[in-house]
Amino acid sequence: MSDRPVHAERRWPMALAVLATVVVQVITPHRGRIAEWWLLPLMEVVLLIIIIVQDPHRIDEPSKAARRTTIALIAVMTIGTLTAVAILVYDIVTGDLPWFVASNESLTATNLLGRGAALWVTNVIVFSLWYWEFDRGGPVGRAWRTDVQPAFAFPENAVPEFAPADWVPQYPDYLYLAFTNATAFSPTDTLPLLTWAKMAMMGESTLSLLVGILVVARAVNIF
Repeated sequence: MSDRPVHAERRWPMALAVLATVVVQVITPHRGRIAEWWLLPLMEVVLLIIIIVQDPHRIDEPSKAARRTTIALIAVMTIGTLTAVAILVYDIVTGDLPWFVASNESLTATNLLGRGAALWVTNVIVFSLWYWEFDRGGPVGRAWRTDVQPAFAFPENAVPEFAPADWVPQYPDYLYLAFTNATAFSPTDTLPLLTWAKMAMMGESTLSLLVGILVVARAVNIF
């Protein structure tokens, strides 16, 4: 473990990703939304504010409270995404909505594509946050260079001569990892090393593939 933090991350990239998810949840088509849907983005904003208050500067202070709040935030985002995916699949397969969903909108291709795109974006952001929070002990562990085993092997690890000195992955690296995994449905230039990382990438690819295939097939049928 290093005796001082190295390249401690700023909070704003992660915060922007959370806010982007909130915006997507607000502007997504209304069909498929549960009653009181606004509670989800409200909870995400509140938890994000609590995290920023607990650790407002660079992420280099070991804080159990801040990490627990961060995990709670990502968990809430995950539950929201999985629920929306389940409702979308049910809607496409049955042509109807579950009893707990209140919506007067009819199912149209535009509505369907909008919901699918929103879920694809939130899927990428949610998994990028999981990767970011648990790889190498999280942002604090990476800043202090703890001995936690890496969960991912980035290109910079394979060719350190082309990377900045003391390089450590930060949130944009995990966002890129999640984006390429959701697009290619497989590892690209970053490889999972631990079982949990492999299972998480498999889960992300499965959700991305499921949403893509079902939405495109149903939208073409409507057109």
